[in-house]
Amino acid sequence: MNITSLLNALPGAVAQGLIWGIMAIGVYITYKVLDLADLTVDGSMATGGAVCVMLMLNGVNVWLALLCAIVAGMLAGLVTGIFHTAMGIPPILSGILTQLSLYSINLAVMGFKANQGINVTKYPLIVSQRNVRALGFDNPIVISLIFLAALIAILYWFFGTELGSSLRATGANEAMSRAQGINTNVSKILGLMISNGIVALSSALLAHYQGFVDVNMGRGAIVIGLAAVIISQVMFGKIFHNFALKLMGVAIGAVIYYIVLQIVLWLGLNTNLLKLLSALIVAVFLAVPYWKAKAGEKGGRAHA
Repeated sequence: MNITSLLNALPGAVAQGLIWGIMAIGVYITYKVLDLADLTVDGSMATGGAVCVMLMLNGVNVWLALLCAIVAGMLAGLVTGIFHTAMGIPPILSGILTQLSLYSINLAVMGFKANQGINVTKYPLIVSQRNVRALGFDNPIVISLIFLAALIAILYWFFGTELGSSLRATGANEAMSRAQGINTNVSKILGLMISNGIVALSSALLAHYQGFVDVNMGRGAIVIGLAAVIISQVMFGKIFHNFALKLMGVAIGAVIYYIVLQIVLWLGLNTNLLKLLSALIVAVFLAVPYWKAKAGEKGGRAHA
């Protein structure tokens, strides 16, 4: 095994990890802040890229296309929120219904083609895989870090406002929030919209980075998002108490996840087994807190 090939692949793994880290922050908002299991992301992870790429192919300005992608993701979150709050459908089923619908919608947006390419030499892409080893501001790692820093700053500010605090309160204790006069249904819908808007942003950047959008590019996205959240919780849970640091930890978790994947691929794993490996990584990191608690209980009994 040649260590040089691994070192050459690491910048790409870091760049992808940072882009997926943006998506993982969206997952964190529903999974940890709102305490909702939202599976919409498997669909909205393709929606943002599809909208952004198709608008750019039709001559729309790159930043306007990116904004439209975010709005499209927020609309997907709105639909999931309406399914859950207005129709009484459990959140996990609401997400599945929206995700299922988005497959057809994404295909329609892409002109009923499974994928659409966009060339960095013809279009002003925000990030591109071609520049992953470049020294300068066009390096996707640098640009992704700027996007992450801006996103974390905006979310830190928002969740410190009265509206943002109502979202956090809804996730912490829904019954008590209602008793305090908070409209928890509005909080859930808003949280789902923000989450899926962030996921769509990540989707658009990923489409730019790889130079194409695929209708299946979001398949398994929830697993990657959860992996990043759980890795962050296990590794930084005891040292990152500030909300902004927790969000940063989630992004670092996504980078660690992609570096681990790259190392495993370098060791010779069949790429067709990546989904299985992803599920196993999530399962192990989810089990670590449980194993720690069990070990603590046994230690306590032994001392008693």
